Amino acid sequence: MRVAIYGAGSLGTILGAYISKAGEPIELINRNKAHIEALQTKGAQVVGTVEFTQPVVAYTPAEMSGKYDILFLMTKQQHNAEVVAMLKDFLAEDGVLVTFQNGLPEMQIADILGAERVLGCTVAWGATLKEAGVCELTSEPDALSFALGAITPQPHKYFGEVKRLLELMGTVDVEENFIGTRWSKLLINAAFSGMSAVLGCTFGEAAGERGSRHIVQALIKECIDVCAAGGIRIEPVQGKDIVKLLDYSGPIKKAVSFFIIPIAIRKHAKLKASMLQDIEKGKLTEVDAINGAVSAYGRKVGVATPANDCVVEIIHKIEKGELKACRDNLQYFK
Repeated sequence: MRVAIYGAGSLGTILGAYISKAGEPIELINRNKAHIEALQTKGAQVVGTVEFTQPVVAYTPAEMSGKYDILFLMTKQQHNAEVVAMLKDFLAEDGVLVTFQNGLPEMQIADILGAERVLGCTVAWGATLKEAGVCELTSEPDALSFALGAITPQPHKYFGEVKRLLELMGTVDVEENFIGTRWSKLLINAAFSGMSAVLGCTFGEAAGERGSRHIVQALIKECIDVCAAGGIRIEPVQGKDIVKLLDYSGPIKKAVSFFIIPIAIRKHAKLKASMLQDIEKGKLTEVDAINGAVSAYGRKVGVATPANDCVVEIIHKIEKGELKACRDNLQYFK
């Protein structure tokens, strides 16, 4: 069986290092030539909450050949149409693509490959690319988990193999209600990644300061409300019912929710949003697929999403150089 991670940046490199460390063959593919050269010569260097160096097989897309049984997709989804169309030629006829992307990408990918060849996975841990070949794991070792699901009634025949590979790094929850799991991840990304990118800070800093925490709380509430209006049941995250913990309808429960927010994110407090990492590198972000997805679904079900709308607007202005990612951006939230 041939397995590869396409778009092996910070998350993919660390996942690939864990799988390789367990003795399983896996190939890491990335367009960043400096990163690939470092992986080839020095191995994958994992730092942060765990530290180890692991030899890996790594190369650029131009060096791809043959067919793969399992492809883990970890690129940004702005270019999914062309990326997945290209990968289709490298996927075995009975192969499967597993997307680890943010937002709700499965439907678009299914239109290209067919729904039966697509699995979705959400990642409940974070990482940062420190330099070529060096990736920092920013979540605690006991918080390394995945949620895996199919978008068809009958999962792909390699579903069990995908689950086994992921379990070489962390726990894997198999989700029957995968769209609810997607929204769990989207809620966290919209709230904490959104504010991390807007303010230029970590998840913990966004949750810790009272002014930004009020916005985080509003972002969470909007996600819960649009899902309720659309009949979507948000799944628990690492065993915690985030709706039960963080939703509110009166002042007392709102105060409890506000108090809980920094506690709920404490194991990922050091995490810096991938959107913020993109901003720091001068790249465009995935904000339209994260906070923008909440706003779009809100319009569909008739629920206002002013906080998410504002995050999208601010981040687009940061991308254009009209604003900087800093605490001053709190003034734009009403």
